[in-house]
Amino acid sequence: MTLAAGTRLGPYEIIAPVGAGGMGEVYRARDTRLDRTVAIKVLPSHLSENADHKRRFEREAKAISSLSHPHICALHDVGHQDGTDYLVMEYVEGETLSERLVKGPLSTEQVLRCGIEITDALDKAHRQGIVHRDLKPANVMLTRSGVKLLDFGLAKIRELDETPAGVSVSLLATRTSADRSPLTEKGTILGTFQYMAPEQLEGKDADARSDIFAFGAVLYEMATGEKAFRGKTQASLIGAILHTEPPPISSVQPFAPAALDRVVKTCLAKDPEDRWQTAHDVKLQLRALAETSSQVSVMPAPAPGRPRWRERLLWITNAVTLAAVIVAGLALYRATRSEPPRVVVSSIDVPEKTAIAFDSGAPLISPDGRKLALVLSTGGGRTSIWLRSLDGSAAREVPGTDGAVYPFWSPDSRHLAFFADGKLRKVNVESGGPADPVADAPLGRGGTWNREGDIVFAPDTGGTLLRVSSSGGAATPVTTQDEKTGQISHRYPSFLPDGRHFIYEVQVGGGGSQYKHFVGSLDPKKAALRLPFESESNVVYSPPGYLLFVQQGNLRAQPFDVRRLRPIGESFAVADLVQVSSIVGFGSFSVSDDGLLAYVGGAAARLSRLVWTDRAGKEIETLGQPAIHWDPRLSHDGRRLAVAIEDSRGNSDIWIYDLARKISTRFTFDPDADLAPVWSPDDGRIVFTGYRRGPGDLFQKLSAGSGADDLLFASPYRKIATDWSPDGRWLAFHTNQPKTSWNTLVLGLPDRRPSVYLATPFPELASAFSPDARWVAYVSAESGVGEIYVQPFPRGAGKWQISSGGGAMPVWRRDGKEIFFLASDGKLMAVRVKLGDTFEAESPVSLFSASVRNFVGLSRRQFDVTADGQRFILNAAVEEQGAAPITLVQNWTAKARR
Repeated sequence: MTLAAGTRLGPYEIIAPVGAGGMGEVYRARDTRLDRTVAIKVLPSHLSENADHKRRFEREAKAISSLSHPHICALHDVGHQDGTDYLVMEYVEGETLSERLVKGPLSTEQVLRCGIEITDALDKAHRQGIVHRDLKPANVMLTRSGVKLLDFGLAKIRELDETPAGVSVSLLATRTSADRSPLTEKGTILGTFQYMAPEQLEGKDADARSDIFAFGAVLYEMATGEKAFRGKTQASLIGAILHTEPPPISSVQPFAPAALDRVVKTCLAKDPEDRWQTAHDVKLQLRALAETSSQVSVMPAPAPGRPRWRERLLWITNAVTLAAVIVAGLALYRATRSEPPRVVVSSIDVPEKTAIAFDSGAPLISPDGRKLALVLSTGGGRTSIWLRSLDGSAAREVPGTDGAVYPFWSPDSRHLAFFADGKLRKVNVESGGPADPVADAPLGRGGTWNREGDIVFAPDTGGTLLRVSSSGGAATPVTTQDEKTGQISHRYPSFLPDGRHFIYEVQVGGGGSQYKHFVGSLDPKKAALRLPFESESNVVYSPPGYLLFVQQGNLRAQPFDVRRLRPIGESFAVADLVQVSSIVGFGSFSVSDDGLLAYVGGAAARLSRLVWTDRAGKEIETLGQPAIHWDPRLSHDGRRLAVAIEDSRGNSDIWIYDLARKISTRFTFDPDADLAPVWSPDDGRIVFTGYRRGPGDLFQKLSAGSGADDLLFASPYRKIATDWSPDGRWLAFHTNQPKTSWNTLVLGLPDRRPSVYLATPFPELASAFSPDARWVAYVSAESGVGEIYVQPFPRGAGKWQISSGGGAMPVWRRDGKEIFFLASDGKLMAVRVKLGDTFEAESPVSLFSASVRNFVGLSRRQFDVTADGQRFILNAAVEEQGAAPITLVQNWTAKARR
């Protein structure tokens, strides 16, 4: 039985299917009485007719209802309607542990935290006489508030007529599509068997200690990323569980605490009498381990009265021992130096309540390999740099780095440079202090720092690279833009070992890859050399002679001759599925001078929701499902919404939502990106930016969806349409000019003749016409920070600054009484204005905090407002659930020998 959306079961309205288990189908539903989302599990009709199945279903409900614990999925209600039995449960958002483990092992900190929460839940269940019997990663959900255990309905139940004795079948598997994959893969059998205790496989009764065995297997897999027991066949897998021991965790993860091996080994004892006897015992062991693993051992202070000669003797003994170890180590190295070094992989998590800002920089290993710098989002659109020492200490926020993007290290690992508030800045991460300005950089796109104190950086999203002293001063061009080949901007430089040459990315228009890569030089007389390979990310040099880059989602290494400045041989894979921001062409990886690699795996989701709110920020409803949305625009009649939606390949198309019928329709179909839709005044046409034939040209199409895409305006430079004047005569757009950064132009209609409206050395973006077409609100970085200004249109005296302390994305209310914008702290602001022959504005008033997708820069609007100014549609960021950790790889170059 499959329930359609809108079906009612009592007071519960079905929204969408979630998954299916052996004893039921699970749906996401809405409790119409309490207006909350719940999960409903229904017993299929063909099973409802079986009295044994129905008794099992009822027993499941009783088992779950008796468990009230923060880490156990809660049961809200039980119902029966028209022959359908159903359970109403807590709707758990997140990802299963099995989905998370696809990305690799968890960090030790996360292993211990999750392990403590799981054992705490098991302890609660066991004390009430309930044994889980099917504990496995698929039944552990990772959520924002911690783990949630699913599937307690197997307590004391055995499906004799469908399953061999002792083999459990999941009754309450609220699975996603990822969980419904085949249960076998080459060389490995997956599923419940892998986590069964020996006594279960032998058909004996299971008790709480059987859950402890399964927990040990889950804990092992969390720490290593590998199954504790393997087998090519079902028989060999069962034999492994009954007779073999898994390799020690420390042999797979050298950084894991040695004591964790003892905890897991005791959990996995073959005889239940030899295991930990209660989940409470295991929880206490993990808590003690969590407390001690964060401490650093130090030499004990001399006891009062202890003779000093004993201390000296102790130090001498330690020194002799250390020397012996070093000698032995050197001997071992000489004896085994012909063997390739072993690749060692570990991982660390970002601080709680933060997320990596993938469009703002990569996890950045310091040159000395001791520190990691991260650009993290802490909500409300706010970003800053966080610093973590790799000796195990906690991450800390670096003061003075609000709004930072694209940081890069000084060669001595003492300073971080970054872009914020229209400046290239630097901060001493050891002594602290203010972040000092180094040079102007309206919309910085990466930099690099050599040992002579030279910094090469990209000051803007268009144009060439500049060179400046790290102590400040005049910045001079160091690359030349070739407009004939469609070059739009130079960005993301990275010095080679000689400190004279650097690799950089060139964004180009036209077909094929948007990004090309060159080797430049501090000597302006030397021509740039094109690298003969394609990359969808920036390129970084790694010792002892490789170029790292992302190609088709995978991190690759290209051997490189630094003297001849050319690749040699073939590239090879280093890591699968490394996150890349397709919007800005930047990969989430970095490498230290000694070759320690850091990266974030998985596809960069950057999901967002289209959310309706009132003026107080109260969420009214959500439009559609989470996706990678950009540029939502309401039609003038308020009946439709146009929005760009990005696919898994990084390309986007325009979609149109019928707001009354809640139906979405694809509007553009080109394989290249289409974005930034703008409605005509009569809502009959939509103008958008398309990349199908250049660096971003303006196209238009009938909003009904019929007809071909009409090229409206083309030029060698990128263009983003921002607004259409109410009288239909002008289309405002901004474009990146080589000499004057981003400027605002208007396209006359219907003759399609462009003219300059705003052109200064500073970016002018996001222009929006007033309802009477006599004024334009726009963003300018002329003060070093993006602010909202209003000027007459098409010409006239006067300019009014609307925002203070930063502003972006101006939107007029349709009756001209207010201007809305997003402040730098993420708050949605409203300014009362009065239009006429002159312009008057009151002080901005904060409405609410809007966690919208804030694209790096000032140009892309991520909200819109109804004509009366009472409701807002927000492109609201979705916080990552169970986000992939940062992976660290030592000796990754050993893969070159394979």
